[in-house]
Amino acid sequence: MTKRAVILLSGGLDSTTALAIAKERGFECYTMSFNYGQRTVAELEAAKAVSAEYGAVKHIEVNLDMSEIGGSALTDHSIEVPVGEALQQEEVIPVTYVPARNTVFLSIALGWAEVLEAQHIFVGVNAVDYSGYPDCRPEFIAAFEQMTNLATKAGVEGRQIHIEAPLIDMTKAQIIAKGVALGVDYAITVSCYKADDKGRACGECDSCLLRKQGFEQQGFKDPTLYQ
Repeated sequence: MTKRAVILLSGGLDSTTALAIAKERGFECYTMSFNYGQRTVAELEAAKAVSAEYGAVKHIEVNLDMSEIGGSALTDHSIEVPVGEALQQEEVIPVTYVPARNTVFLSIALGWAEVLEAQHIFVGVNAVDYSGYPDCRPEFIAAFEQMTNLATKAGVEGRQIHIEAPLIDMTKAQIIAKGVALGVDYAITVSCYKADDKGRACGECDSCLLRKQGFEQQGFKDPTLYQ
């Protein structure tokens, strides 16, 4: 029987590595991205490129404008994207947190997984290197999986759906090392919170700093295109 998985794919470093891991584990991959009103639409083009690179059976882009509710520097242009806070490891939830984003994304991925009869959903969340996002914690993933199997026809009928978060306990450097070992081309990924229309990174936002630090710690050449 074919093993199918839905992969939440932003076009960034983490989700691309999660896709590579799913492919390594023998899954037939279906990728899903969200146009949710984020500042960086170049990541959507990156997601399409990554999906094609990995031979996903199908890639879909869901339009869901979370900028209507705001509350995040990633969806509200009146809130400045922070610079340099990630490396300080402060115990605060940053303004780049998008309220309920992973809950919403996983819920929609769950719907597609049911339709596809896929029993696995991969998400590239990470709780080790700084994000401070409550929806990137192991407790959230475990709770969502429990809810998944209570709320779905598949779960009730005994076909358990699993939420796979293979990067959750890894540092950014470890994630990069895993991806490089799997042959990931990180040059086609976009992680920057303020990337331009061509996907070139700012090199200053928290996401850029963590990405750069990860390549430096592993001693790998950073293939990121910068502005």
